[in-house]
Amino acid sequence: MRALAASLPGATRRAFGRRGLAEAGLIAQWPEIVGPELAALCVPRRLRFARRDRREDGVLTLRVASGHALALQHMEPLILARISSHLGYLAVTRLRLEQGPLPPAPPPAKPRRRIPPEALASLDERLDSLGDPALAAAFRRLGKALLERP
Repeated sequence: MRALAASLPGATRRAFGRRGLAEAGLIAQWPEIVGPELAALCVPRRLRFARRDRREDGVLTLRVASGHALALQHMEPLILARISSHLGYLAVTRLRLEQGPLPPAPPPAKPRRRIPPEALASLDERLDSLGDPALAAAFRRLGKALLERP
């Protein structure tokens, strides 16, 4: 058994590669790489390498919100350093900026409901009859997640 996150890059490499984003981590972790302020202004669109057999000297195309291209152009060294730090090698050496609308931001997470202590006690009471502690723990996590839903 392996964690799903360990298998995901291999499973998505071909699909992202067709769109020019062989480094799928750039999309998934863009806010963590450049920070939330810069991530609100731009998103990665395509990563092209000078040679297909070597993942270096790449040009990263960013979709930039209108009016922010000049500011991001001045921040290019900072953005390139953060990408290299995240990937662990010098994959991107230049940015190409294209202005346009950004995809809509995901809606904010709904606040979780506070679970009354008697509901947790009732859940634990029902799970006590299971013989397997690992199974009981899994059902407890599931039941708790269901009770927390608004």
